[in-house]
Amino acid sequence: MESLVHLIRHGKVYNPDNIRYGRAPGFHLSDLGRAQAKAAGQFMKTQAPLVALISSPLERAAETAAIIAGEIGFATPVPTDERLLESLNRFDGLHRYAVLQPWRWPKLWNPFAPSWGESFKQIAARMRSVIEERRVAGAAIALVSHQAPIWIARQSYEAPGRVPWLARRGVRCTQASVTTLRFEGDRYLGHTYWAPPDDVQPSVT
Repeated sequence: MESLVHLIRHGKVYNPDNIRYGRAPGFHLSDLGRAQAKAAGQFMKTQAPLVALISSPLERAAETAAIIAGEIGFATPVPTDERLLESLNRFDGLHRYAVLQPWRWPKLWNPFAPSWGESFKQIAARMRSVIEERRVAGAAIALVSHQAPIWIARQSYEAPGRVPWLARRGVRCTQASVTTLRFEGDRYLGHTYWAPPDDVQPSVT
């Protein structure tokens, strides 16, 4: 019996100061992010009914999950699981381009770990633990999380043992996208991917 795990990234965040927010509290969805989450909810209505919807506890993920729950008629409040948190990064709370300041470069010495935050192995392990614990044979669940944990989780199934950023070819995880992992028993079968339509994508200038 095939089981589905939908990994949903949160929508766009209101961040006018261009901060690397990471796990910092107080960052909420922008108007565009709410529209993206609504689009994700409308997409989920076309999929098999969920038996579980769980979110990262960070505001932007919880807000995305609540909007999706409203679209599909799922119970709220949506439960949270800390294993779905954004990856920990020593540059959290700083301007996005603070990494370009030379005195911060010693934190970048090892991209294979990485040396600037939570290890790729730790992220993969916690994401896989919630996926394996929550997955239901013959049914579908959805986990609302963040960009790095989602693509690291996917790569851990598709390219086990490889450093994620060395295996990123074809990895997509845009705002409010849905990466669906497919399983048959304990065997990973592959994935499908959906992203919100162009009218709720950020403009490029």
